[in-house]
Amino acid sequence: MRHSTNWAPVIAGLTLVVPAAQVARAEIYLTEAQATAVLFPKIKLTPRFIDLSVSQCKTIENASDEKVRDPHVRVWWGRKGQALFIDRVIGKHDFITYAVAVTADGNVKGIEIMDYRETYGGEVRRAEWRHQFVGKTVRDPLRLDHDIKNISGATLSSAHVTAGVRRILATYDLLRHQR
Repeated sequence: MRHSTNWAPVIAGLTLVVPAAQVARAEIYLTEAQATAVLFPKIKLTPRFIDLSVSQCKTIENASDEKVRDPHVRVWWGRKGQALFIDRVIGKHDFITYAVAVTADGNVKGIEIMDYRETYGGEVRRAEWRHQFVGKTVRDPLRLDHDIKNISGATLSSAHVTAGVRRILATYDLLRHQR
């Protein structure tokens, strides 16, 4: 008598025991030149990278409640005081590279996610989420679930990009008088 094995329970059990591999993917959406063209079309920006002093870092940290991880600031300035900052924050495990455009009067003109390396949370790239930052200044709280909506499933990415923009606005506020 031939015995037939039902493999379904065995396969189901293995699926519970063997974790599925999660592969993080790095997605590059915009280069620096492309981010500049998207956020400040038809405006010539000049790169000026600045090494912040310890005192400047402390001023920015006090104004933003955010640690300055990298004192090397990547900023492109326009003739009238516009600025484009390229920055990085940690998502959950990996960096998110983003650009923040600031008008001459210190308002966020827009933000673009340039490079996203996380497996989850890429919803921060959605235009409607990024649009919440437009018009914000250093005087706005820029707090998740306060004036910036959280994205379920992308909480860390949302929180860290929001905190990064708050830090960038404090950096702009400090540097615009020194350029």
